[in-house]
Amino acid sequence: MTVVAGNLVWGVRNKAILSDVSLSVAQGETLGLIGPNGSGKSSLLRLLAGLKRPQSGRVKINGQDIATVPRRALARQVAFVQQNAATDTNVSVRDVVRLGRTPHRSALSGWSAADEAAVSGALASVGMGDHVAQAWQTLSGGERQRVHIARALAQAPRVMFLDEPTNHLDIQHQIEILRMVRDLDLTSIVALHDLNLAAMFCDRILVLQAGRVVACGGPGDVLTEDLLHRIFRVQAEVSPSADGARPHIRFRAG
Repeated sequence: MTVVAGNLVWGVRNKAILSDVSLSVAQGETLGLIGPNGSGKSSLLRLLAGLKRPQSGRVKINGQDIATVPRRALARQVAFVQQNAATDTNVSVRDVVRLGRTPHRSALSGWSAADEAAVSGALASVGMGDHVAQAWQTLSGGERQRVHIARALAQAPRVMFLDEPTNHLDIQHQIEILRMVRDLDLTSIVALHDLNLAAMFCDRILVLQAGRVVACGGPGDVLTEDLLHRIFRVQAEVSPSADGARPHIRFRAG
């Protein structure tokens, strides 16, 4: 499915958070959102996923304005993975992931073999298949994040929005999660802090600053030394890959 946003504007009270943001994501593409803290990445993801409504502008998924799509129907198409999710309820890993099947089931429908297969497959995809009966409260922060990604996968979405999905994960699991997201047969938009991970796993990168788009393109075109200095206020050496598409960034200490 494609995702297209046109001239999105959103703010809180008299403070503008996003101003005239437009983007287009092709089917099967992974778009990375980067920018300094407070640049509007999380707010943009929530607008794109239909969790917030823009003050002006529109979002279309597969050509349909999401403002006209009932929430339950939209939840069968898109999934959202937030930065941190917590619960005080004593539930198992399986219980959390089962929630991903809610949009596909009516109030009176029983739990089906298809539901069970979706849950098992989602847990296996994030390496948590052996933890199905484990209590949520006993999981580490990284394990919890992987379970929430499994819940999103159990939704069987065609589009996935992820807000800092690698938070709390060690480098091995950061790479595993982003490789998995990239290789899934769906369209994904992911906010990231780690610029090298964005370069490794995103087809294109969109840069936000103070709620506005300042650059969008392939990692090799966007992640330049000049942009890193202007937007992130850091000195860095950018080494291009052999094909120029996947640069590596080495930050300077002083």
